[in-house]
Amino acid sequence: MIQFEKFTLANGLRVIVHQDLSTPMAVMNILYDVGARDENPERTGFAHLFEHLMFGGSLNIPEYDEPLQRAGGENNAYTTNDLTNYYIQLPAENLETAFWLESDRMLSLAFSEKSLDVQRKVVCEEFKEHYLNKPYGDVGFKIRELAYKKHPYRWMTIGKELSHIENAKLEDVKNFFFKHYRPVNAIMVIAGNVTVGKVKELAEKWFGDIPAGEKYKRNLPVEPLQTEARKMEVKADVPLDALYKCWHMYPRLDRRYYIVDLITDILSGGGSSRLYQALVKEKKLFSNVECYHHGTLDAGLISFDGKLVKGIKMEDAEKGLQEVLGQLKTELVAENELQKVKNKTESMIAFEDISIMSRANSLAYYELIGDASWINFELEKYNSVTTEDILQESRNIFSDTNCSTLYYYAN
Repeated sequence: MIQFEKFTLANGLRVIVHQDLSTPMAVMNILYDVGARDENPERTGFAHLFEHLMFGGSLNIPEYDEPLQRAGGENNAYTTNDLTNYYIQLPAENLETAFWLESDRMLSLAFSEKSLDVQRKVVCEEFKEHYLNKPYGDVGFKIRELAYKKHPYRWMTIGKELSHIENAKLEDVKNFFFKHYRPVNAIMVIAGNVTVGKVKELAEKWFGDIPAGEKYKRNLPVEPLQTEARKMEVKADVPLDALYKCWHMYPRLDRRYYIVDLITDILSGGGSSRLYQALVKEKKLFSNVECYHHGTLDAGLISFDGKLVKGIKMEDAEKGLQEVLGQLKTELVAENELQKVKNKTESMIAFEDISIMSRANSLAYYELIGDASWINFELEKYNSVTTEDILQESRNIFSDTNCSTLYYYAN
């Protein structure tokens, strides 16, 4: 069991303290309840742009990294369609440096045309390098546009199009910040060699007087049920033909999410998985295959992608995939096969719990989706899944009408 204590400041900032005296280190993890799904469809990519802007200096601290490095710390951040997460690890005796740095960023960024210009260029380069100029780089955009018609998951975290970043105005950026990056919209986890008393004292001192902000009320369009197969063909300058498919699945808080997670492991969890054995090893239709889900909070996608072996026809490759999925829809998986993927999940959860950085991140995440204590009950949810559940959900999900397919041909 992972133990922790929780308290909330008057301005709405939720604070979770997880003590681990076996380490000389401390972690500060601040999760903001904002992701790419919260963007204006005409101004996408802002949540990710902020991840960069947050390192460009704040109101009273022009340089973020230098004082942190002097305190022996390291930091990073990531943005998804659902959330934005910042984290610092440093020696526990220097914890106050993290409070000083992060509170100033939350108070206000140093908004300037120069800082925006620098980070805009960085993000535009990233966009070009990873999505425009890289082979198969546009797949994520195309498959999302195919699968989603209403929900903001239809664009990637980097943004829907390059022009949205290029044309980002300082005023828009400021508004986005003061709408989302507020104490009332944040969860802070302090983990490691710390005491609740000390964290309370530092939290009040550094974060207590930051204006709360208004709680952002999310009101996103619901994705209508997909009722017919969708298909798209692309020809591009890539080395091999590739097949991409995706199917709609359930939100993160639905029990069936856990069933789907285990289904993707049965299909694609390493060398002994069904897709690899059938399509790569035996039939030699694909050179590599992957099946995974996107782990999103709202109803998400299961995705399949595979590069075809040279000379294999797209129809034959697709037929091979359908046969593997067909078996999952008609026959119960063996108890020992299901147990194997449950064991793998258990060891993955245990491995993640080893580092305080990972524990801090998980506590913030579970608090966001409902309650930090859920971190201790994940395994029970996986263990409750039966072979009948796997059969039922495979039938529900892997239907043609729920499927979007992208045929990606090499020129």
